[in-house]
Amino acid sequence: MSQYVSRLGQRRTRSPQQPRLRFPGPARRPRRVAMLSVHTSPLHQPGTGDAGGMNVYIVELARELAALGTEVEIFTRATTGALDPVVELAPGVLVRHIDAGPYEGLSKEELPAQLCAFTHGVMQVWAGHRPGYYDLVHSHYWLSGHVGWLAAQRWGVPLVHAMHTMAKVKNAALAEGDTPEPAARVIGETQIVQAADRLIANTAEEAAELVRHYDADPAHTPVVHPGVNLRTFRQFPKGSDKLRPGEAPSARAAARERLGLPQDALIPLFAGRIQPLKAPDVLLRAVALLVDEDPGLRGRLVVPVVGGPSGSGLAKPEGLQKLAARLGIADVVRFHPPVGQEQLADWYRAASVLVMPSYSESFGLVAVEAQACGTPVVAASVGGLPVAVRDGVSGRLVEGHDPAQYAEALRPFVDEIRSPHGERGLTARMGEAAARHARGFGWDSAAAATADVYAAALHERRRPLRSLHG
Repeated sequence: MSQYVSRLGQRRTRSPQQPRLRFPGPARRPRRVAMLSVHTSPLHQPGTGDAGGMNVYIVELARELAALGTEVEIFTRATTGALDPVVELAPGVLVRHIDAGPYEGLSKEELPAQLCAFTHGVMQVWAGHRPGYYDLVHSHYWLSGHVGWLAAQRWGVPLVHAMHTMAKVKNAALAEGDTPEPAARVIGETQIVQAADRLIANTAEEAAELVRHYDADPAHTPVVHPGVNLRTFRQFPKGSDKLRPGEAPSARAAARERLGLPQDALIPLFAGRIQPLKAPDVLLRAVALLVDEDPGLRGRLVVPVVGGPSGSGLAKPEGLQKLAARLGIADVVRFHPPVGQEQLADWYRAASVLVMPSYSESFGLVAVEAQACGTPVVAASVGGLPVAVRDGVSGRLVEGHDPAQYAEALRPFVDEIRSPHGERGLTARMGEAAARHARGFGWDSAAAATADVYAAALHERRRPLRSLHG
């Protein structure tokens, strides 16, 4: 792998004196895309291990691309011998499991050593097809980017890459006690940026970070906002729209009844992977401050934490439970394992507010999912969250990670249930605004924009003709 790395990836530049070029024929979308997700399978449950927003992104994007007429084959590392080599995820979407290293026991940090084996497996699949079978490679995360780099070079097709997270950005905003990303990742990301035909950024801020930290070409770094599955994440669950007005309880009341949660409680929800980067401890510390200020709140407070340990959080899988005990709020915090999307939507509906104190978020899909279910969000003003959340309308953004600031942001929701002078209807009003905001993030729009990025990359790769007009 290092031999290829040393030879490839020199930035393609055009001299200002070079004549203008034109490309023959109209831009076309690819017939078939090889999508790469080395370290986590789209079939894995989000919220477990390294599975999270990227898994959701890949699954939903692939489905919508297939609906637009572009077949997608997703290559991922096999993590058990019981997996079929090929699984149909949806019509027009296949998942191919590649043997690369032992099935179990490999951490994400150990996967670079398996990239050669993974690349070999991808090439074996390609060798079984006719020439030109794949029109384009779309890689996700830096590990996949290195495989995609070699595949695209070998097949003579464009490489489109999505970072999802960046080492330099994460290292600039580390949580206390978290582990910095290694220098090898920084080097690897820099090489991928130089080699890719297009880099898809989730937000304008991410595009700017790619330019600032990695010297990306702004003209080849389009912004495509991720989406949300508006069929699953909605204010009322499927089937409730068949009821006549007045027959159904409110969405929040019905969800709380299904989940066994008290109707009159304040329920600030954390949903996601439990690791320092996501900062669930900030929520717990903020809740402890609120209880200290108002001990009577304890009887009307439930704090669900829905997710499992991940990343550096695996080193202390019970660390959050122990923190809740030390803070004296173990009685109000409820830990739940990761759940499927339908049940996750119910957790969103049941919550008074979703809390996302993350130190870094490429976009923040969880925030958009919660808003689509009619739940406001209190989130850190980092990464893509200022795009995902409309501050003061669909939620509140917090600068920094001081638990006192999050307690202050949550206090209006406390006042709503505790005080006659509280802001009545706050949760409902912000929830309605949140649902309207989330409707602007459909995956169909994201897929159409991504397909346009593919078409531009393909068009640029076609043999150019010198313009007769110079």
